[in-house]
Amino acid sequence: MPSPKILKKKEKFVTELAEKLNKSACGVLANYKGITVDEDTKLRKAMREANVDYFVVKNSLLSRAFEKAGLEELNVHLTGETAIALSEEDIIVAPKLTYEQVESSKGKYGIKAGFIEGKPVDSVTIIEYAKLPSKEVLVSKLLFMLQSPMQRLAIAISEIAKKDGEVTETAPATEASDAAPEAAAE
Repeated sequence: MPSPKILKKKEKFVTELAEKLNKSACGVLANYKGITVDEDTKLRKAMREANVDYFVVKNSLLSRAFEKAGLEELNVHLTGETAIALSEEDIIVAPKLTYEQVESSKGKYGIKAGFIEGKPVDSVTIIEYAKLPSKEVLVSKLLFMLQSPMQRLAIAISEIAKKDGEVTETAPATEASDAAPEAAAE
């Protein structure tokens, strides 16, 4: 039986991990068995640069943290080696980086499941999120879509104004020629 000191450390770790899970917008569980040290180092670096917490954790500790965080449905996926990637802000970056590792490792690295905004999801959903464009790309596409109709409207109004300008320039000449026959008739 472990000493009370070790049990306290584990309890503290589980509590801190549960807090991280609750703060995270997205989490991805992965099976990291079979990837090389170089691949793991590159993945950890990419995760760090993207502000994603990525670490390997014992399944028993992660299970307890899931229970504290209300994600106990994910316990069924805690078999074999488990790594977890947590992103506090962006729900796309952790799945994207994890999926890139799956692609580059040719199946040695695998996605088990995950959660998005506090709701457990399966690996298929995580992969769907991974294939979405980044938040910046989505925002720029939205802005383009909003801006495009406005530009078209501005162009249409400009063209109408140009036509109206041509009509008003020719209109006084027409009115003068119409007025002339009336003056001649009197």
